[in-house]
Amino acid sequence: MSLPPNCKPDQLNIGLMGGTFDPIHIGHLVTAEEARQQFSLDYVIFIPAGLPPHKESKQVTPARHRYLMTTLAVMSNPSFIVSRVEVDKKEPTYTIDTIRYFESRGAPGANLYFITGADAIMEILTWKDYSALIGLCTFIAVSRPEYPLDRLGEITANLYPELTSKIHLLEIPALAISSTFIRKRVALGKTIKYLTPEPVEQYIKKHGLYKK
Repeated sequence: MSLPPNCKPDQLNIGLMGGTFDPIHIGHLVTAEEARQQFSLDYVIFIPAGLPPHKESKQVTPARHRYLMTTLAVMSNPSFIVSRVEVDKKEPTYTIDTIRYFESRGAPGANLYFITGADAIMEILTWKDYSALIGLCTFIAVSRPEYPLDRLGEITANLYPELTSKIHLLEIPALAISSTFIRKRVALGKTIKYLTPEPVEQYIKKHGLYKK
């Protein structure tokens, strides 16, 4: 990944959006764009996972396909960038390692915002080196259809007051779309048109992904 020419990272607000992206869909893109606008982010960097440690027991589509689908999905938005930092690793990657990479090499000096689901935020204290992690970036907790933000606000305020200043809440219009839903529809031979960008839809068809 490289930032556009003439960028000075120490003057930028950069959103980092990690995920399996298996496949990337409209919900991911809506979330990234809303975060970009509401938090004045100069860029949102999509980071497809290489070997996600939390999904080691599940079958995940090879990283090369997920990276290319993500690239196809964001290519029309000049504020969206795709990074290979996790895809190119041969071992499981952790959020703290990725954040440290951007803090020191990928975008040194930039204000980093980690975009993730509100449900994932509740697991942050179980993440690797979480105390160092919360010191390196600000979190944008995104609403999910089944996980309202008011619930997250109450829990963090009561149980983890040290995190409240590091977590910002972002309400997204309800889009009950998930990668799992898309994979199931493909396996059943159903259309996924408008659930994911057309280039991604065509890529899935061309490579025969997600079929039984």
